Amino acid sequence: MSIYDHFRKEEHVFIEKVISWKEQTIERYSIKLTDFLDLREQMIMQSIIGNQGECFVAFFGGRQDCERKRAIIYPSFFTPNDEDYSLVAFDLDYATKFHTLSHRQVLGTLMSLGITRGKYGDILIKDDKIQLIVADEIASFVENNLNSVGKSPIKLKRISFNELFESEDDWQTSNGTVSSLRLDVLLSEFYNISRQKAQSLIKAEHVKVNQRIIDSTSFVCEEGDLFSVKGFGRGMLRSIDGLSKKEKWRIHYGVKK
Repeated sequence: MSIYDHFRKEEHVFIEKVISWKEQTIERYSIKLTDFLDLREQMIMQSIIGNQGECFVAFFGGRQDCERKRAIIYPSFFTPNDEDYSLVAFDLDYATKFHTLSHRQVLGTLMSLGITRGKYGDILIKDDKIQLIVADEIASFVENNLNSVGKSPIKLKRISFNELFESEDDWQTSNGTVSSLRLDVLLSEFYNISRQKAQSLIKAEHVKVNQRIIDSTSFVCEEGDLFSVKGFGRGMLRSIDGLSKKEKWRIHYGVKK
């Protein structure tokens, strides 16, 4: 069985990159720093590289609990530290008395600068305070070009990783059992809604899995998948823990509303 058989077809391009990076690290005793990866990509990379062979992988995104992280693939003689991930953190200052900014607004403005999503890490929000984490190679460009979000003028101030705060929208985690790993079944479990309601959301193209709109109710989900459901928030299939005696899947999942 090929390694590709364990993953979705649309993930094969990323898998090819990971295999190539791994081979280069082993052959050249070199170190590979990636762009920011989402949780699903981190899981794929961890499963392909592991930590018991000729090379290893580690992840960091500014804080250990960040979702989006850069990866370093490295040979056994090297031990990465925080500085090796080439990250820059910013406070985003704006007139909080007159403006309210959302995660969507900040991300949309960053994307309008013409830089790929892979160069941006987490956007942290606590009360009316906002922080950004970006790749060092684009930090100066962002400083010089991110002057407003919506109608609000903003200023960026570089800060240390120790000054980053925890986001207020923590994952609410639960364990459950489901009859299958179909998308409609999982949404019903995650958000405590009927399967019919879940199916209507999917068919209306209100559901994304790993940032891609899915309109098939029978789409089979996998460990590490991230969900975004209009009106219900985000979800994550953290782990699939085998079958119960009643032939139902045991799952561990999280929800952010």
